[in-house]
Amino acid sequence: MILPALTEAESPFWRPIKYSLFPPLGLATLAAYLAPEDEIDLQDQHVEKVNLNDSPNLVVIQVYITNAYRAYSFADYYRARGAYVILGGLHVTSLPEEAERHADSIFLGPGEETFPQFLKDFKAGTPKKRYFSSVRTLERVPPIRRDLIKRNLYLVPNSIVVTRGCPHHCTFCYKDAFFSGGRSFYTQVVDDALREIERLPGRHLYFLDDHLLGNVKFATALFDGMSGMNRVFQSAATIDSILRGDLIEKAAAAGLRSLFVGFETFTPENLRQSNKKQNLQKDYKKAVQRLHSLGIMINGSFVFGLDEDNKDVFRRTVEWGVENAITTSTYHILTPYPGTQLYQDMAQQGRILTNNWDLYDTRHVVYQTKHFSPAELEEGYHWAYNEFYTWSNIVRSSVKHDSVTHMLKHFLYSGGWKKFEPLWNFIIKTKNLNNMLPLLESILTKVNYNKQESPLESPTAFIEKADGQHHYVPNN
Repeated sequence: MILPALTEAESPFWRPIKYSLFPPLGLATLAAYLAPEDEIDLQDQHVEKVNLNDSPNLVVIQVYITNAYRAYSFADYYRARGAYVILGGLHVTSLPEEAERHADSIFLGPGEETFPQFLKDFKAGTPKKRYFSSVRTLERVPPIRRDLIKRNLYLVPNSIVVTRGCPHHCTFCYKDAFFSGGRSFYTQVVDDALREIERLPGRHLYFLDDHLLGNVKFATALFDGMSGMNRVFQSAATIDSILRGDLIEKAAAAGLRSLFVGFETFTPENLRQSNKKQNLQKDYKKAVQRLHSLGIMINGSFVFGLDEDNKDVFRRTVEWGVENAITTSTYHILTPYPGTQLYQDMAQQGRILTNNWDLYDTRHVVYQTKHFSPAELEEGYHWAYNEFYTWSNIVRSSVKHDSVTHMLKHFLYSGGWKKFEPLWNFIIKTKNLNNMLPLLESILTKVNYNKQESPLESPTAFIEKADGQHHYVPNN
């Protein structure tokens, strides 16, 4: 089982920390369907060199858009050596005709139903060329083969997914293509999710779900079940779910300490064009204030290059993030992934500039822009990253919190993530990354707001519980 490295992640000289955060959970999930006597080698090229000096009977490769060419190269190599090769993942589902030229079988959509069926067919000598997922359920899914994960190579080995998909339908998102033909959002049985959590050592968890709060009934039961577990966790949610009801308070009580939030854009027309209804007419500042009042740090996601953007969008976005004390910001250049409504619309308009999938990394412009040139968009994107993470802006943003503890925590998080990349590279190269996990667990301590808090709290004591690491950044 192979997860090829994303094009932008593979360098012999530099290993960014963001590509060493999470193990290949999807492959470890599929591995649970293999027989106990099957010999399995799970390899993640982001953290190790792929061993090609072997002779497997079956090769399973997970394909994303910016690892597609590398995935096809591995597939062609193994097929030439007589192995049976299967490909699955987001890119395969979006472009099956392209992928099947490099595979004996391809998988479209989630694999919980189709992979077990393939194994029966494979052992019977009658595998199909294509497997399409139509039954969508997480009931009776066997426990993930975490014994195959090389925990020492990851900062966040305790990643977990308890739902599939998302209830929303943004035009730039892969989700609708990947889950086409069946339910596009569904959950585990709560007791199964809690049992999986109990299997994980330490305190820290990262829920990789697209929208952990997407099903209120499920999320409420999950957080109630986690009460008393003494966990700290990180995840993603929408503006709407933060503002609605008291679910975010339940999450905080269960241990939520940082949240990835898709703000994306401040322009209503951009939101309408992207079908991001969950953000329309929502008070971004109120959502931020609610999270901060609960001691939850924010990783804000923003997209540049939407059709109503102008050249001022970069400055306005950075300034808003600093003024509202967003702990970290993740910026993206709008990218029309194949299989999405956005790609279809732009292709019909003749706006797609290239189908070189290596460039579809949200750092390059691959479509015809409207109000600025591609070069101006890329320049503005890089400027925004550099500007947001200047020491002056890190300090200015940090001191906007009400709590001294939160101020220091923000400063160390934001500064540690972007200002000490050579140190992270050294830790990764020396294979000591997992040794940082206890520190990560300790820094995600609860921030208690106390107006009488002394500004002279011991800096040394604080540093012991909060240092410069950070959570989920899918892009630069």
